[in-house]
Amino acid sequence: MTTTIDPVTPAPAAKSPVSLEVRPDGVGVVTYDVPGEAVNTLKPTFAGDLERIMGQIASNPLIKAAILVSGKADTWIAGADIDMLKSVTTATQAEAMCRAGHEAILRIVRSPKPIVAAIHGAALGGGLEVALACHARVLSDDRKTVLGLPEVQLGLLPGINGLQRLAERAGLQAALDHGLTGKNMRPSKARQLGVADDVVPAPILKETAAALALELARVGGGPPFRPGGAAKKGPKLDAATLTRAALEQNPLGRTVLFQQAQKKTREKTGGHYPAPERIIEVLRTYADRGFDASREVEARAFGELVVSSTAHRLMELFFATNAMKKDTGVDDASVQPRKVEKIAMIGAGLMGAGIAYVSLNAGIAVRLRDRDDASLGRGLKVVTDILGDRVKKRQLTPIERDQKLALLTTTTDSSGLRSADLVIEAVFEDLAVKHAVVRDIEANGKDGVIVASNTSSIPISRIAAASRRPENVVGMHYFSPVHRMPLLEVIRTEATSPEVVATAVAVGKRQGKTVIVVNDGVGFYTSRILGPYMNEASWLLAEGVAIEQVDRALVAWGWPVGPLALLDEVGIDVAAHIGPIMIEAFGDRMSPPPTMAKLLSDDRRGRKNERGMYLYGAAARKKGKGKHPDESVYAVLGLPVPRAKDKPPVAVEEIQMRCSLQLVNEALYCLGEGILRSPRDGDIGAIFGLGFPPFRGGPFRYVDALGAAEVLRRIEVYERRFGKRWTPAPALVEAARTGKPFYA
Repeated sequence: MTTTIDPVTPAPAAKSPVSLEVRPDGVGVVTYDVPGEAVNTLKPTFAGDLERIMGQIASNPLIKAAILVSGKADTWIAGADIDMLKSVTTATQAEAMCRAGHEAILRIVRSPKPIVAAIHGAALGGGLEVALACHARVLSDDRKTVLGLPEVQLGLLPGINGLQRLAERAGLQAALDHGLTGKNMRPSKARQLGVADDVVPAPILKETAAALALELARVGGGPPFRPGGAAKKGPKLDAATLTRAALEQNPLGRTVLFQQAQKKTREKTGGHYPAPERIIEVLRTYADRGFDASREVEARAFGELVVSSTAHRLMELFFATNAMKKDTGVDDASVQPRKVEKIAMIGAGLMGAGIAYVSLNAGIAVRLRDRDDASLGRGLKVVTDILGDRVKKRQLTPIERDQKLALLTTTTDSSGLRSADLVIEAVFEDLAVKHAVVRDIEANGKDGVIVASNTSSIPISRIAAASRRPENVVGMHYFSPVHRMPLLEVIRTEATSPEVVATAVAVGKRQGKTVIVVNDGVGFYTSRILGPYMNEASWLLAEGVAIEQVDRALVAWGWPVGPLALLDEVGIDVAAHIGPIMIEAFGDRMSPPPTMAKLLSDDRRGRKNERGMYLYGAAARKKGKGKHPDESVYAVLGLPVPRAKDKPPVAVEEIQMRCSLQLVNEALYCLGEGILRSPRDGDIGAIFGLGFPPFRGGPFRYVDALGAAEVLRRIEVYERRFGKRWTPAPALVEAARTGKPFYA
């Protein structure tokens, strides 16, 4: 039965995000609603607000129990205010902030009356920590409801004892898993782990939470208010739970658990990210020495991490991506994107099928076209496999999968083009082929249809030369695999209309992409800066550095994969096709060693035909786990087989600098030539599109951190040794001369 709010309850102070009202049944409703903001975050006033409200709950005899709810429609509390953390200047200041949070949250834990969190929407970071401090949690079963501790993604750790309380409820393994990855927890999983006491439809969320709060008050016993029976739905006592308990409650088992966590963490981070190490330290202390000792470790670690360079770079990245969510891609605020209800996708290969999938996932109808049924069948398999994998992971229900597939139709002719608002082509990288596709689209599509090319290298203006309406032609460069890679590079020509650019950006955002807009040119931005990076790796290979030595050095610097492994993924044939286009445009700076032609003559195209720099298939399996270089490559290149276990003929630091600085230098060329709109876009593109180490902030943040003068000095040393391919970018020379950073 729905109850009403007691109208005589005094209103809270003006502008406070926390308010308290009392229901006739004795349940206090604490509402957190930050004024003027779309989502709730924990503000600097939170500790004081909480102290005031908890005092009112404790002293008011009419209140038997309380529930904590959000005043926002679809979020609960989405973590701490990052602006507040970014403003901290010393570790001591950050540590004091953490300790104040500890004391504030204890007011919930020690409340003489039970507090139940009623969660609909995202409860992340500090929001989840507040929820875990409550005596029980009821979640809505809505897809918008997720729990998580994403602080590690900002170079931080949870600062108000969320790790320990998650371990208390769900076990050390779950706390390590969610603390170290920052991944989300869905309501069903939360209930399975014992984090959620109940999961119900959103319309009855508050009533269910209120009933549970009253039940906890009726049973009594004081904090922490955890009676048995129906009021507390803990984890099931199945074999997995019993095994976990035996492991975590055994000192030897805990040692193994933390050793494995440490090993996997170091393999993943390469030692570049301190936060995961400190998360493990907090949980190990909690397991071995108890809650209070772990609070001390947490406070000190939090203080150190908040002011670390890694956290600053990751927080800057967070702010940049948030700013881009509001960026329409055009400077004129009055420009509005067109409505896109249907996309036609020309080409059902891996890229075309991937673009089709992200469009379907966004609720956009797709007409997928290729030359024959066999090609369409392969494309359909890619889409259905991705959706099937999501069903296996319980990210989608079978019904939801079928609803998405119902938006997809296929064809081998031009039927269906007439109803498409946007047509994206992902055909072979040949200008004549793309011209034919553009003419076909305009002949069979609706008047004014937007034509987008997924080319990775051919200037959009050259493709638009075949169009009767070049103002409707735009580049939409996706990255492979499309369903995993977060970046979309939108390319505008001098003729592309602002409305078309804004439409491409809006579609990309609907598809879940982080979108940068760049001006047209050979290779645009990402392909252009990738070229010199991979070229330099090939030069190192020609100098006698082993394949795995090159790749290990760059992974150690922070790249997710090495450049030669990446060459196999991109395709040696694709790189060879793009190379001459880049050389024609940029001259000797883009000249590779004569390795590409030799590799192609040996039919080496990379992973796609299992002939590349590395072994694949049965040959790889014979060698065991991990990636194994194909030593036959050296004979093809006319090189002796190097001894990979020996010291490389080029120092590791030089390998790292030569490859990475080539990319940085080309990024500076792109900024100076107006390809990029801003250093921010350049950093986002390099990180999200190519894997530039996030903790280094991107090419432009990296130059600011190292100093433009020092970067120029290093490049000039290489220029004297290697010649024109190391000509420094004019923008770098100017930055070194003026001392002005790219980020003021």
